[in-house]
Amino acid sequence: MRTLLFAIALALAGSIQAQPFPNKPIKIVVPSPPGGPPDLIIRMLTPKLQPILGQPLVVENRAGAGGIVGTAYLAKLPPDGYNWLVTTASHTNTPPFNENVPFDPVRDFSHVTLIAQNFGQALIVPPSSSFRSVKDLIDFARQNPGKLNYASAGIGTASHIPAELMKSMAGVDIVGVQYKSIPDIMADVMTGRMDMFFVGTQIAASQAKAGKVRVLALTGARRWKGLPDTPTMQEAGFKGYDLINWFGLWLPAGASRELISQIHGAVVKALDDPQVKAQFDQQGLVGVGMPPAEFAKFVEKESAFINDLARKIQKK
Repeated sequence: MRTLLFAIALALAGSIQAQPFPNKPIKIVVPSPPGGPPDLIIRMLTPKLQPILGQPLVVENRAGAGGIVGTAYLAKLPPDGYNWLVTTASHTNTPPFNENVPFDPVRDFSHVTLIAQNFGQALIVPPSSSFRSVKDLIDFARQNPGKLNYASAGIGTASHIPAELMKSMAGVDIVGVQYKSIPDIMADVMTGRMDMFFVGTQIAASQAKAGKVRVLALTGARRWKGLPDTPTMQEAGFKGYDLINWFGLWLPAGASRELISQIHGAVVKALDDPQVKAQFDQQGLVGVGMPPAEFAKFVEKESAFINDLARKIQKK
């Protein structure tokens, strides 16, 4: 009897293990608050991904420390395909500027795909500013070291790194001021209490249309149709300047190639949906769906670039 029961137990275990992926809900960790860009992006995709995968996808926001809290949490979960991480370029940008980050953005994750990217951040100044171009701003900064301030939402963020790269390339002294929230920054830029800020293109476009800010340039290599008359930083004289915000999908390190390939295929199929494309376009985003091996190289390159930039900044 015991032998028979043992055989039945083994058969049941084998049956459970043989069930195709996925056979239960998938958790998606977003290491930033609800309503932020990565949260919005994955919530645009989940209605299309769920019928493709045949299982519910549950978004879990674990914000804190510029994305470190949620990312570190995900890194410790099983690499079984049921635990995803969706976040921004902060995945590679934050660690070099913070001590004791408990993960390596390259080694501690299985790289699935680059979901989407935007056209970069927009460099804005107050509507009352005398600066009509990036050249005006840089010329003033060179003649008046330390007199200008730029706002940022924290070290290593998408508002901090573009400003520091601009400073480094132009060889100017502009003082960084950290804020706790973007609404506070925007209020100070609009009223002229802050000289400049690198902000998302959607926010910049809407506020520029209302006459509340002036947009000088975009950090990406291409112009965006939402701000068709705004030059890129490259067009403004910064050769090689190309910073975009991007959004990726990872699993914990150790996931099988089969799992990675299956999830990548599902995301690519969802990105090809006309409704998703239209929603992305409205947000100034372009769907990518980069293959896993290419995405791994992309993340490694981004990490090396930011580490080098961080060393240059921290030497000053």
